[in-house]
Amino acid sequence: MWHRRLGVAQCMSTLPIDVWSDIACPWCYIGKRNLDAALALLDDSDDVDPNVVSVDFHSYLLAPDTPPETDAPEIDFLVQSKGMPAEQVRQMFAHVTQVAADAGLHYDFDIARHANTRKAHELLHYAKSVGRQADMAERLFAAHFTEGKHIGGIDELADLAAEIGLDRDDVEKALRAGTYADAVDADLEQASAYGISGVPFFVIDGRYGVSGAQPPEVLAQAIGQVLAERAET
Repeated sequence: MWHRRLGVAQCMSTLPIDVWSDIACPWCYIGKRNLDAALALLDDSDDVDPNVVSVDFHSYLLAPDTPPETDAPEIDFLVQSKGMPAEQVRQMFAHVTQVAADAGLHYDFDIARHANTRKAHELLHYAKSVGRQADMAERLFAAHFTEGKHIGGIDELADLAAEIGLDRDDVEKALRAGTYADAVDADLEQASAYGISGVPFFVIDGRYGVSGAQPPEVLAQAIGQVLAERAET
């Protein structure tokens, strides 16, 4: 339900949309793409200036106990760690692959590799510090779900950051030093405070929660209503 109320936001000129997600979550990539489409819908309807909206991605770990060195086929991880039958996993992958295709995304679970995503989240915070977080999130999602790249290692993450124009050496230094580890922990604590138990989860204006990879029209409606409420105050 998109109308879940979370609290009271501070008055501000921009409309913040905070997105809790995990790079290893297939629904989160779909959710990001649907949010992009929702903002495009609002822009096309002249109901909102896209410059008024700010989107920040926050950390959520679906499998926080995954060993840092893990680099295994995604299907093997679910079969071995979750005890799920292989055929059930394949059916689940087939379903989400079709939903992703409807959102314009190509998933290839035959080559997807399970990884601990904590360092990937640190990278997203680094990218935020230089104004490139959305671009970095898109690159990480594509690397994981489309290209079968390992997103758990520092070297691989630094390479992906360099691909979007970030300073590879600076990224590697920050990841090895754990510069943004506290920022990841703060995100996890805030998710717990909000009662978030699944992702993607969107928080609009610090007040309303939208759970799940909702269609663009649903997200656009939620954002539009919050903007209308702001206009009335």
